[in-house]
Amino acid sequence: MTGGTQQKPALLIVEDDPGLLSQLRWCFEDFEVLTAKDREEAIAQLRRGEPQVVTLDLGLPPDPGGASEGLAALEEMLALAPETKVIVVTGNNDRDNAVQAVALGAYDFYQKPVDADLLNLIVQRAHRLFELEAENRRLARRDTPEPLPGLVAGSPEMLKVCRTVEKVAPTNATTLLLGDSGTGKEVIARALHGLSPRAKGPFVAINCAAIPENLLESELFGYEKGAFTGANRQTKGKIEYADGGTLFLDEVGDLPQALQAKLLRFLQERVIERLGGREGIPVDVRVVCATHQDLSALIADGRFREDLFYRISEITIHIPPLKERSGDAHLLARALLQRYARDQGRSVRGFSQDAIQAIERHDWPGNVRELENRVKRAVIMADASQVTAEDLELSPDADQPLMLNLRRVRDEAEGRAVRHALQMVDGNISRAAELLGVSRPTLYDLMKKHDLDRSRGASSA
Repeated sequence: MTGGTQQKPALLIVEDDPGLLSQLRWCFEDFEVLTAKDREEAIAQLRRGEPQVVTLDLGLPPDPGGASEGLAALEEMLALAPETKVIVVTGNNDRDNAVQAVALGAYDFYQKPVDADLLNLIVQRAHRLFELEAENRRLARRDTPEPLPGLVAGSPEMLKVCRTVEKVAPTNATTLLLGDSGTGKEVIARALHGLSPRAKGPFVAINCAAIPENLLESELFGYEKGAFTGANRQTKGKIEYADGGTLFLDEVGDLPQALQAKLLRFLQERVIERLGGREGIPVDVRVVCATHQDLSALIADGRFREDLFYRISEITIHIPPLKERSGDAHLLARALLQRYARDQGRSVRGFSQDAIQAIERHDWPGNVRELENRVKRAVIMADASQVTAEDLELSPDADQPLMLNLRRVRDEAEGRAVRHALQMVDGNISRAAELLGVSRPTLYDLMKKHDLDRSRGASSA
């Protein structure tokens, strides 16, 4: 950041000695110099001037002979502006407090008496580091793979999903998103909306599993005044509010059967009737549905209408769980750490080696949602500038031994290959065997070995 009309970088000098403050004020020609005499004034200047570098005398009033006020100012500054480089200035025999300040996050320390040229050199070096780190953050944000708005991914598995979304988005095809809880189905739904000609229209989401059955119909279709006890005025439903945009029905597998029939009629005719109403209301809306359930099994059990399934799945997109997205867990974790560190005002800048190891080895049963929760907690709880495996509440070797087991690596690769082959051909055994270069009996043996069947293989991606 730059301050002042001459676009010079800002330097804040916090010093309670008026003579020394006056001397230092004219030592830094390359900076716009801000000054403060105590902690309160320093924090006000930090907020207002956003200096890249601060020189901070630890002996501030009301404790000019000690360091308590200066150290408190340091902690407050770093909490407000973790990227700012703070150089603490201490007395000649006060090395212990200087070391403590560096441990708290100060960039460097300088011991009095002040040599203006030497201090200027340290300030210049701190500013260069600030600029370098700012550029690195800009590059990291630019290089963070975001193939769709709001979606961080770089794995082949997710890039395939993204290509499908880009092809489907411009159409009006009713789309079904299949994936485990926490895999990002709503992010994909919003991308379908954002890349469509309806992007300027409303995006209306409703979770079919979160609303009691007796309220869900009125929530979806609306109601007329007097339709039931308490219906004191005419009220539009979610479908009407989505007119001209996109309606996202999350957890559609939980839709009660009576409403399944009514939703099917709407999808066929694009006309709704409010509860208690007799007039058909045409609605122009693109419908996107999502579920983590196996709809084929629900159909077989008689709990989901087969004709509705075909209506909502004109296009089906399978979203793989996080454990099957090669390298995405680390990419996501890095992007989330940057976001939460900024939101929480924490000077956490990355992951330790054991944390990276733990992220890559964890199975992430809760998918992206679990990763978000763990990273947010770790950013809040971290004691150092890097998040550790302990901060994430993960063990770096919890899920596999440190020594690579060749048989296990081979088995895992074999299982992934079989699962991906089944996904590519929608469970067709003959075509999957052909892709893998094995016989049908061998493929059945491999499926049994890796606890796969054709429907699970097809639905897990």
